[in-house]
Amino acid sequence: MAQDIFTAIPVGILLSFMLGPVFFVLLETAAMKGVRAALAFDAGVILADMVFLLVAYFGTNQLLEKIKDEPALFIFGGTILGIYSVISFLKVRRTQYRKSTYTIQKLKGAAYFEIGIKGFLLNFINIGVLGFWLAVIIIFGPALDMEPQRLSVFFATILITYLMMDILKMLAAKRLNNKLTPTRVALSKKIIAIIMMVFSVVLIFKGIFPGNSNIEKRMEEKIEKYTP
Repeated sequence: MAQDIFTAIPVGILLSFMLGPVFFVLLETAAMKGVRAALAFDAGVILADMVFLLVAYFGTNQLLEKIKDEPALFIFGGTILGIYSVISFLKVRRTQYRKSTYTIQKLKGAAYFEIGIKGFLLNFINIGVLGFWLAVIIIFGPALDMEPQRLSVFFATILITYLMMDILKMLAAKRLNNKLTPTRVALSKKIIAIIMMVFSVVLIFKGIFPGNSNIEKRMEEKIEKYTP
């Protein structure tokens, strides 16, 4: 059991530092809205991970093989992400450039729930996450004898490690708050939106040219590098 935990920790660290829209939005949320808001966002992200993990575990091999490389899903996810990024870009108001100070926003309970939903949806529309969890099961499942108890400990360790690494990122991002001027805030929001646009184009490209996308193979290569 201890060996399963030690094997899972590097995978959780890898997952935490995989560059994607979630990575950048998490840092933005922590810096501009505080650690609590970032935790709410991360809770939604982890919930989406758990949904994908359950689909990858309980789904049949034939169904998974069809879903993970379905071009239409990449195009759909990329389109949704693209629309969201464009809206985010356009929502940056010019008034933000004219304010003299910037402080962390004070949020109410409902706002935290909305941020959590945002984290869930932003992670859920990325079909590559399903490919990641499928690759993890394919690589590590046989070594764990596909025993439910060992798999539960293994994946729980991955998610806990992922959360702990994200908390460290949140705390680091929060320290940047005193350096955030309204101009920098507006500029960073636009940069985040542009980054998400890039990822949306990549997803759409994968859908249009499926021959250039092999999620499982790339994930296996990355995970094997961090496997003891």
